[in-house]
Amino acid sequence: MGAGVSTALRTVICLLFMGLAASVAAEPLSSYQPVAGRQVIENAFPEVTELQPLEGNRAIQQLYAGDELKGYAYQSLDFVQTPAYSGKPLNAMVVLDTHGEIRGAKVIHHDEPILLVGIPESKMHDFTDQYTGLKADQRVTVGGTSTERKVAVDGLSGATVTVMVINEVIMRTAHRVGVEIGLIEGGENTRPPMANVRMDQFQQKNWQELTGDGSVRRLILTKGQVDDSFVGTPAEGIGTADADERGDVLIDLYAGYLDAPTIGRNLLGESQYQWLMSELKEGEHAIAVMANGEYSFKGSGYVRGGIFDRVQIRQFGDTFNFRDLDFYRLSDVYADGMPSFSEMAIFIVRQQYNFDPGAPWTLELTVKRQTGPLDSEFQVFPLEYQLPDTYYTRPEPVLTEEEWLETQPLWVQVWYQKQFQVVVLGLGIAVLLFILFFQDWLVKKPKVTRWIRHAFLTYTLFFIGWYALGQLSIVNVLTFVNSLISGFKWETFLIDPIMFVLWAVVAGIVLLWGRAVYCGWLCPFGALQELINEIARKLKVPQYTVPFAWHERLWAIKYIILLVLFGVSLESMATAERLAEVEPFKTSITLHFDRSWPFVTYAVLLLVVNIFTRKVYCRYLCPLGAALALPTKLRVFDWLKRRKECGNPCRLCDKECEVQAIHPDGTINYMECHYCLDCQMTYFDDHKCPPLIVKRRGKRRGHNAPGHPEEIPVVQVN
Repeated sequence: MGAGVSTALRTVICLLFMGLAASVAAEPLSSYQPVAGRQVIENAFPEVTELQPLEGNRAIQQLYAGDELKGYAYQSLDFVQTPAYSGKPLNAMVVLDTHGEIRGAKVIHHDEPILLVGIPESKMHDFTDQYTGLKADQRVTVGGTSTERKVAVDGLSGATVTVMVINEVIMRTAHRVGVEIGLIEGGENTRPPMANVRMDQFQQKNWQELTGDGSVRRLILTKGQVDDSFVGTPAEGIGTADADERGDVLIDLYAGYLDAPTIGRNLLGESQYQWLMSELKEGEHAIAVMANGEYSFKGSGYVRGGIFDRVQIRQFGDTFNFRDLDFYRLSDVYADGMPSFSEMAIFIVRQQYNFDPGAPWTLELTVKRQTGPLDSEFQVFPLEYQLPDTYYTRPEPVLTEEEWLETQPLWVQVWYQKQFQVVVLGLGIAVLLFILFFQDWLVKKPKVTRWIRHAFLTYTLFFIGWYALGQLSIVNVLTFVNSLISGFKWETFLIDPIMFVLWAVVAGIVLLWGRAVYCGWLCPFGALQELINEIARKLKVPQYTVPFAWHERLWAIKYIILLVLFGVSLESMATAERLAEVEPFKTSITLHFDRSWPFVTYAVLLLVVNIFTRKVYCRYLCPLGAALALPTKLRVFDWLKRRKECGNPCRLCDKECEVQAIHPDGTINYMECHYCLDCQMTYFDDHKCPPLIVKRRGKRRGHNAPGHPEEIPVVQVN
């Protein structure tokens, strides 16, 4: 009676301590940080009053309304660090209910430039609101249409890459957390295709070679190791070894997969191996277990028809037990150099377990300690096994296109989804390269060249700019420099295929032609300015030329802006991104002028000035143009032709150059040139270029060329 009361008292005290521990671990919801994360929880479950870290994973918070568990909450940054467009991971707060349904999801921190000073964050929150009500194991894609197998959520114009990262972060972590908690199943499709053992492959090997290459694997347990494993359990101190016996081996255990001919035939001999293979049915597998030591892996309490309770197989989280019909006695072994064993057995893994011989598996050895007449404690010791890959082949998984895509890194998914834009961009670049390499032939046909140029500028504006959002920015340059300092990662730049292709092309163009080709042909905002100016000229709008003395000094402004942005970026990239709003690109190209009035007013003002003087922004303010101009001095070739008469006495090209990149002495400043090819059309036109005009007149008079430079018509610039 007294013993019963004592036991009951201990039980009550234990429960009190457990309750006290739980109350200490639980915290009021009002103490949760950050506040933005707390608000997501409150919106999802207004009745929740406290939260408690999940045992085993404190990154997951259990949400309680009184004593009732309502759901779970976590921050995505604790589980994945997928880099977004900025190159930095974003952090989302996700709330799940007890059925694995998303009750709330919201980005609580990001460094995305397009969202910092561009698209209102309310639109991003509208995007994440679409995840409320979705199951953690659903397949979700951005854009497209919903089907039975997937749910499509609406994207966010101007931030395609960012919302794809948000989608992956929310759904990948929801699935992972849901599986870990047990709200959803991991799914059978997580297993690879079944491996096929290579039955036609055999190589003579001795015991040392079999154990050396992992064909046979070993587990040694000492008495001291086993005793230590029971410390802190009710079996502590029961059956422990003496101090001088702790180093003694309790069991020296070996295991090997016998179906593979190199292993099975070497261990069993030819006749015993063939007999074993004849006994196995399709889908069954044989495993050899051998041991020395005081502890028996078969167990002394085994009875006929029972289960071997000391050994089992674990694979993919499932366990396989062995019965008496799964056991064959192993008495004869043939491997050269093999030691003698006190205990040997062959165990058969039956068909129903769907055992994969090529996947890792574990032979678990159980050691029990009796703590009472009917009570016992046990510890499990694993022997890890992986069949060497030379013994099997694995067929390629048969996946649908969508399933294959889901297995790829995010940047691969983005490239796949934007393959149309990449192909069309590639074709456009191919056309541009044709124009550049055959420019001497094209410029001899001025009307055709101008038509081609205007058509290409239209393609640049509408496709590269407004459709594909391929407007390069000084932010990209600063991000690249910052990544070289802090740690370069290809994924940061591969995440946006259009920008990656453009930058790769620009890198080559700068080396061959300098910055001129990008600024004159591939920049969407530059194309917008030039097309507007061309229309203004057609409408006879008066044009104004900046005096060269002023023009030469105004060049410096964009380099000063570049230096300021670079210096600020070394201290704070976020501040530099805000200051980079000196570029009107985000407003006019990326966001299609759908922005607050100060940004739109600034962009429109630059375009209005451009009506009267071509490309004022590009020539004097653009930090991207300045950054591209710096390596222009490293260009390999000077593709634009000049004559000795250019500048003295002839200054026709100087007058015609709309961006004033030709100096009064006739030389072309490639750091300011936009490669419009106007000077080259004049260069080959014998009805326009004064030296050619003189030469043509001389031929008509029977002369090959003008006799003196003074015969060349002089074009003066006022």
